[in-house]
Formats: sequence, structure tokens, C-alpha cells
Amino acid sequence: MILNDRIDDLCHRVETDVIRWRRDIHEHPEMANDEIRTAELVDRHLRSLGIETKTGVAHTGVVGLLEGKKDGPVIALRADMDALPVAEEVDLPFASKVRSRWNGQDVGVMHACGHDAHTAILMGVASVLSELRDELPGAVKLIFQPAEEGAPEGEEGGAELMVREGVLDDPRPAAIFGLHVTSGYETGSINVRPGALMAAIDSFRVRIRGSQTHAAYPWRGIDPIVVASQIILGLQTIPSRQLNSIVAPAVVSVGAIHGGVRENIIPDEVEMMGTLRTLDPAMRDEVRQRVRRTMEKIAESAGATIDLDLQRGYPVVMNDAILVDQIMPVFRSLAGESKVEIMNPVLGGEDFAFFQQEIPGVFFFLGTRPPGLSAEDAAPNHSPRFFVDEAGLGLGVRSLAHVAADRLTR
Repeated sequence: MILNDRIDDLCHRVETDVIRWRRDIHEHPEMANDEIRTAELVDRHLRSLGIETKTGVAHTGVVGLLEGKKDGPVIALRADMDALPVAEEVDLPFASKVRSRWNGQDVGVMHACGHDAHTAILMGVASVLSELRDELPGAVKLIFQPAEEGAPEGEEGGAELMVREGVLDDPRPAAIFGLHVTSGYETGSINVRPGALMAAIDSFRVRIRGSQTHAAYPWRGIDPIVVASQIILGLQTIPSRQLNSIVAPAVVSVGAIHGGVRENIIPDEVEMMGTLRTLDPAMRDEVRQRVRRTMEKIAESAGATIDLDLQRGYPVVMNDAILVDQIMPVFRSLAGESKVEIMNPVLGGEDFAFFQQEIPGVFFFLGTRPPGLSAEDAAPNHSPRFFVDEAGLGLGVRSLAHVAADRLTR
């Protein structure tokens, strides 16, 4: 009980710093694999606390090892640092005015997903736990990760690369924890679930090849636009008619389609891009097979051919059920019974899943929607109008700090 009171007192003291760090990072956002300034800020802070650091992990990642004075387990806490190619539309004194290049395009840059808050929260947790070294057994590995939103074209990055570079080795944590701010839930709330929390992400790019002809004489060619249209409709029957929706929901969405140059020319080919979202690993493989079969058979029926590139992305964020059960009392003691909920799974994805494939872990959502604003009216993550209620950041620091202490002293 005395330790819990000390953690709360230290969290309260560091809250002003957390808000200051968050605003600084928000005003100076950096995209995937380019988080140089942010990484320097993190590294400088950790070293000022006497925490040993390793930099340049997966390009720009920073990893700190905070060691207690007693023997004990090792756990890991993770925050992501990258911003998005989004031009900010929120009227704030620290709003981003940064512009940069993303995959060859000139873009605005904004922390439209709240990674600025994640980084500042974990910096605050580092401050709190460093004050408790003499009382805590074991060690806490502090992982500040680049490129959660995906690396630029032609590059690797993110959690998958960090794992390959040994971020979970020497010492190996027994468990890992992370959070994500969201406007989907009100400030002061914590939302989590055991098992599948966030979806696996696969993407596809397909070229449908037909035969060009005059639009007045379609029978003299093979129309890839019609074939593409049939494929789009056929893909929708996969989640709606071919999968057992009782097991888990799934989504197949086409996000882009390009073909043709004139209204009176049926083109040679059409290109489409899309995403697959699944919450069950076995269903993920099944969806991939059905997508390929649907495209090939529809194209074949028209005499067309396809060239399909089906990429495997993030796995399912799979929360360890035992860990969730064990830390729920911690969450309820911090936020209150009514503010902690078992949430529905979401079809968004997170590369935190790569850590969970190696060690048990829990990922949870921290509500940062201002009171009185409905979820429908609040701008979602990735919107240029996304807004983080900074009153919720303190609970983020307390939740990770208390979870870390609970796991180390359990």
C-alpha cells in the first residue's frame, strides 16, 4: 500500500512534465524511421535518470533498461513515436506546421494517432520508476519504437524489425504492456479485453489484364473494368457469406481502383488495392485463400487474367487472458469500477502484435475524449482534427507505472 501511494504521488508530480513533453513532440512530429529529434529527446531524458540506453534500434528506436536494486523478473513497456502524413486542422498553440516528404509526395505531418502522448507517458513512467529503484525487484525494459504506422516504401521498420534486432533479448522480459490513446472512449476510462483485441492486417494490389478496344465495340476486347467491378462485389461475399461470422468478424475492403484514360476506350488493365482485416489466425489464412480464388475465377470467366500481390502485414493483437485477469484489479483501483470496461474487438491493427508473438502481453486503450463530447462527434484517430484531452495523460502514467510495479512485486 505504501508503494502504491508513492507511485501515485510521483505520477502526480511528473504530470506537468508529461504534458510539456507531449506538446513539444506534437509541435515537432516526425514520420516513420525519421524520428531523430524525438529519439534524442527520449534518450537524453532516460540518461538523465541514470538509465542505460541503446539507440538506433530499428533505425531510430530507443531502448532503456531500468534496473531495480533487488533480483526479480523483467517486464517491458512500449511506446511508439512516429507521426502521420496528415496536415493538422486543430487550433492549438502547439499545432504542427511541419511539412515533409512521404513516398515522394509533399505532405503535412501530424501526430494524428496520439503517439506523442504515448511517448510522453512512457517518459513519465521512466521518471516515476527511476525514483523507486531501491524498492523494486527486477528490471523494466523501456521500448520507444519507431514506425508503428508502417515504414516508407522500400524500407523496413517498426516492432517486427525491433524484434529481429533482439529488442526482447538480454534480458528477455516475461511480459510486455502498452497503451493507445483514443477519442473512442471518454477521458478517465481504461478499455481492454482478453484474447483478440485488434485485427491482423493484410493488403493486396492486383492488376486485372484484359484486352483494349473501342468502347463502342466491347465484344472485340476483354473489359477489365467490368471484371474489376465483379471482383469487388465477389469479394464482399467472403465475409458476408463464406465465413463463420460467429467465430469472429472480418472485413475485405477495396480502397483504390485505377484504369482507363478516356470515356470511349476500354483499357488493357485495371489496378486495385485493398485491405483484409481478420481477428482469428485460422480465418486469416482462409480469407487470403478465398480472395485469391475469387479474383482468379471471376477473371477467368471473362477471359481476363490477374497479377496478385497479397502482402502479409501485422498479426492479431492477442492479449494474454491470464495477464488481463491479473491486472484488471489494478485498472479498477486507478480508474474506478465504472470506468474500466471489457471492450469489443476492433478491426484496426497494431504492430504491438509482433511483441506478443514472442512473449505474453497486454495492450489497452486509454480514453482521451473530453467529457460532454460524444464518440460520434469526436474526430477519430488519423483525422486532421484528432484531439487528445491532456487531462487523461496522468491516468496513462499511473496505469503503466502501477502495472509495472504489480508485475515486478507479484
